[in-house]
Amino acid sequence: MKYNIKVSFALLLLFLARLGDAQAPTSQPAVFDITKYGATSNGDISKAVLDAFKEACASTSPSTIVIPKGTFQMAQVKLQGPCKAPLELQVQATLEANEDPKQLSADIEWLTVNYIDRFTLSGGGTFDGQGKAAWAQNNCKDSKSCGNLPNNLSFNFLTNSTIQDITSQDSKLFHVNVNGCKNLTFIRVNITAPPESINTDGIHVARSSNVNITDCIIGTGDDCISVGDELEQLHITRVTCGPGHGISVGSLGKTSGEKPVVGVYVRNCTFINTDNGVRVKTWPASHQGVVTDLHYEDIIVQNVTNPIVIDQVYCPYNQCNKDLPSQVKISKVSIKNVRGTSRTQDAVLLLCSKGVPCEGVEVGDIDIAYNGKEGPAKSRCENVKPTLVGKQNPPVCAGAQSA
Repeated sequence: MKYNIKVSFALLLLFLARLGDAQAPTSQPAVFDITKYGATSNGDISKAVLDAFKEACASTSPSTIVIPKGTFQMAQVKLQGPCKAPLELQVQATLEANEDPKQLSADIEWLTVNYIDRFTLSGGGTFDGQGKAAWAQNNCKDSKSCGNLPNNLSFNFLTNSTIQDITSQDSKLFHVNVNGCKNLTFIRVNITAPPESINTDGIHVARSSNVNITDCIIGTGDDCISVGDELEQLHITRVTCGPGHGISVGSLGKTSGEKPVVGVYVRNCTFINTDNGVRVKTWPASHQGVVTDLHYEDIIVQNVTNPIVIDQVYCPYNQCNKDLPSQVKISKVSIKNVRGTSRTQDAVLLLCSKGVPCEGVEVGDIDIAYNGKEGPAKSRCENVKPTLVGKQNPPVCAGAQSA
């Protein structure tokens, strides 16, 4: 009898404990609304953002900083981790940078986010860099101080993080700069600027690993996506590019000590009225470097000037000695199922280095038309012997080996 009483009592305690757990409120992310920190639509919200971030970053539970709908001005802001728990910056508003480049420091980006694990930028909002006044001074052909401007967004040393459902508009320099990140995903990011917005790369990625760019629309005055050195595993999927200079690996080789680019995958992407489609570019008279494991597949080009191009004599504004070959080694490249139209006859340009010729290049199922008066589309190849698979229109590298 005593045993039964003890068992019944234990079961009762267990039931009450579980009932208490069921009724206990679930933990919700802490919300930090910048309007509670003094932000108004009539003033600069940068202090309110920094104050909200300071508290959110110190929180031991997940937190969300909210910039609500409306239009706000924001000066240059740096959000510096590490933080104690996952953190989301939810931008629902349109944020406007100062129009005057002289009022901004070139050493600080407009919004910088550093050293945070599990960071999310979201909300459907817009970062308007108001860059029109800056583009005239950013012409490297005419100005020695070109590039001396802030990027719209800079992400440095983030891990396991996501940038989603935001728009970058009219940046003064690059829209997005990625450096030293690991496991970073961009999804449904829109980037927009007119063709005359010089040096406004959409997303520039370097010194990072496992970066994914998916379901993005990018139209700007420079590369839609550009790839710097020391990069491993970049996956670009379902990106629409145009206007712009295409998706470019490089330029590489200009600086001593550059580390390899390994593993770039571009799939199911569309290029509309761009200067290039898929492109690899290295400087002549360059330092040594390595680019390997590049794969392009299921690409649509519409009225693109150079749909497929490897350019190892990349030398804008005659800044180099074209007589000395590039020392950047390109290998293990596959280009498959590229279809559409070229704005010029040069549908396929594989212009590799005479110093270190390209190796392991495979080209297959190319169907690119040119309807100009000069004649049909054509290819041109130097210092490369690609393996050809399937059909090629135009014929690629006459005399190359067919698989």
